[in-house]
Amino acid sequence: MRANACRMAGRKRGFNIVLHSAMKRLPRKGGHHSGKQDRRNPRFSRELVILHEDDAVVALNKPAGLPAVPVRGSDTPSALSLLSAELKPRRQRAFVVHRIDRFTSGVLLFAKTEPDRDALVRQFLSHTPVRQYLAVVRGHLGVKEGTLVHYFRREGMFQRLTTESGSQAARAELRYFVERRLRAASLVRVTLVTGLQNQIRVQFSAIGHPVIGDRKYHQAEAAERRIARVALHAGHLQFIHPRSGDSVSVDCELPPDFQSLLQALSLPTRPRR
Repeated sequence: MRANACRMAGRKRGFNIVLHSAMKRLPRKGGHHSGKQDRRNPRFSRELVILHEDDAVVALNKPAGLPAVPVRGSDTPSALSLLSAELKPRRQRAFVVHRIDRFTSGVLLFAKTEPDRDALVRQFLSHTPVRQYLAVVRGHLGVKEGTLVHYFRREGMFQRLTTESGSQAARAELRYFVERRLRAASLVRVTLVTGLQNQIRVQFSAIGHPVIGDRKYHQAEAAERRIARVALHAGHLQFIHPRSGDSVSVDCELPPDFQSLLQALSLPTRPRR
């Protein structure tokens, strides 16, 4: 089962960058905003695009800047609150299955009932869903594809590197493939083996290739002006449907700010001889 999409030309390996043609947008709530946008504080759209929906699940395209769930002590809307408001007139509910970082864009999955949520959460805890991201990192990696393994220790809102034998150590593992070399940067496709908070950002920072725009784990990124957030996009999610047992695959197009960054960093094409 695959979400309806019109595909752009791209690599056959891994997930494709897609343009969705049959997507539902949740209605905008609140007034119209005008004026210049602060590039360091991106203003998110309150229109959520539904990539896939059935009686059990809803997959959204979460814009960067929109929290996945409500932030304690804040009245900022979240993907959960906006979706819940949309489902309420239908006497349906939204249940959190997993999360992606606030300033990461892309596929975010919700369940409509508690039993469906529980079945999906068990999949995520056993790391069986396929979760793939696109990231733009600084520099050129030494090998085209590889595996990164680190151990994290949670300190407040941060993940810190520790040793395997360290207290409260959690294993973080991912696989990456360099999709494109850019000017002093690389576009990488990342497949999560585990799914820890901020995992991709911490692991690439640890090997000297921070994700562009990631000020949280690399302070020098505060000077980045070509994108107003971390250059990380959840582009593909594949999971087992909690009722039918079918494999469901959802793809999500790159947002305009990410595409603009790629264009700005693209290497000049060599003229054909």
